[in-house]
Amino acid sequence: MIVAGAKGLAKELLEIFLQTDALNGLYFFDNLSDDIPEKLFNRFSIIRTFDEAQKIFEHTADSTFALGLGNPFLRRKLCDQFLKIAGRLTSVISPKADIGHFDTTLGDGCCILPGVVITNGVTLGKGCLLNPNATISHDSALGDFVEVSPGVNVTGNCRIGDYSFLGSNCVILPKIILGKNVTVGAGAVVTKDVPDNCMVAGVPAVVKKRLEPLNL
Repeated sequence: MIVAGAKGLAKELLEIFLQTDALNGLYFFDNLSDDIPEKLFNRFSIIRTFDEAQKIFEHTADSTFALGLGNPFLRRKLCDQFLKIAGRLTSVISPKADIGHFDTTLGDGCCILPGVVITNGVTLGKGCLLNPNATISHDSALGDFVEVSPGVNVTGNCRIGDYSFLGSNCVILPKIILGKNVTVGAGAVVTKDVPDNCMVAGVPAVVKKRLEPLNL
């Protein structure tokens, strides 16, 4: 497997690979940073180009990759680039996450870290990132490439649009709908629906600025 990323989130995923006995054949990828070593923790090779990644896919039995970086747009962009070289997107789920067994669906390429609670009737789209101790409650749906920061509480019957970012410890009250490309500030309490391409913050949360629509 190749982890797309070699910094903060990638290091957190590494612990999950250890706990799930999945360290063999593990590579990390970073084609942008100049401040990283040749090997992560002096053990795991960091590849620097898509050509190298493609060769690994072609010469091993494993063409899977996981998204080991934050930022919804960057996760989508890197996902598309790996799919072009015949990679197969896979999820990374901590054994210390608590995930409901009834009518809960996880899209391809989700990263779910320790302490996350997902109850029943929940749907996660493709490429979502749920950081430690986030809670997604019953009958809620997250779109594609949504990033949920540590300590977030998405309560029941919520809808979170594609490419949205929920800041640390924010609360989304029941039946709230967030549009696409919405950023919720840390500690905010969202009490009303939010349209596409907005940044909200505060208690209660209000629109602070409009965001440029994503060009995907």
